[in-house]
Amino acid sequence: MRPRRGRPRDPDAEPRIRRYAVQLLLERGFDGMTVDDVAEAAGVGKATIYRRWASKEQLANDAMADLFDLEIPDADTGSLAGDLLQVYRYALAFVNSERGLALIRLAVSEANRDRRSAAIYRIFLDRRVDLTRAALDRARARSEAVRSTADPVLMVEWLAGVFIIRALTGQPMPVPDEADRLVAVTMRAIMKDGSWSDAWSDSQTVHGEFGDAQHSA
Repeated sequence: MRPRRGRPRDPDAEPRIRRYAVQLLLERGFDGMTVDDVAEAAGVGKATIYRRWASKEQLANDAMADLFDLEIPDADTGSLAGDLLQVYRYALAFVNSERGLALIRLAVSEANRDRRSAAIYRIFLDRRVDLTRAALDRARARSEAVRSTADPVLMVEWLAGVFIIRALTGQPMPVPDEADRLVAVTMRAIMKDGSWSDAWSDSQTVHGEFGDAQHSA
């Protein structure tokens, strides 16, 4: 007798599961999101989820990382100022979206009361710190005048702090058109005296000639 074959693997299952996991996280928080509900929303069985993710925490971490990678992708433009400008524009576009603002508000409320939720957002920040550190390393390899004291942790946390304070106080988020001003603040802090303005001018020239990368998401 020929062995019976199982159901064919659904190539769209993983991105669909991640998408609904994020949706339920934003709607209900970590405690309110269940694997049962994600499976039902994604149209898969629980076993399908547990074959890919050993726990709800792993699913939530992976889903959030996927969201941030999609909404705020890394940049490698050939200059540190260009990298920061592109990432800041993506970040500002995201926090001005309904989903982005909901995520920040959820992070503030959930992280204060649940260590598991706090860990999800800490993982995202750590990943962004790693990407920022890599951008600094590339800049130094190109002989850009980056201060030895430039701290990728503070570079990430100062902008995240702006978003959190605006969300807590109900003030409007800075818009993508303000990315230039915010990057200039960062460049002043991390570049050696007098060099940041040259690097900034070069970056502005490149963006003016070739335009900005369009977000495909």
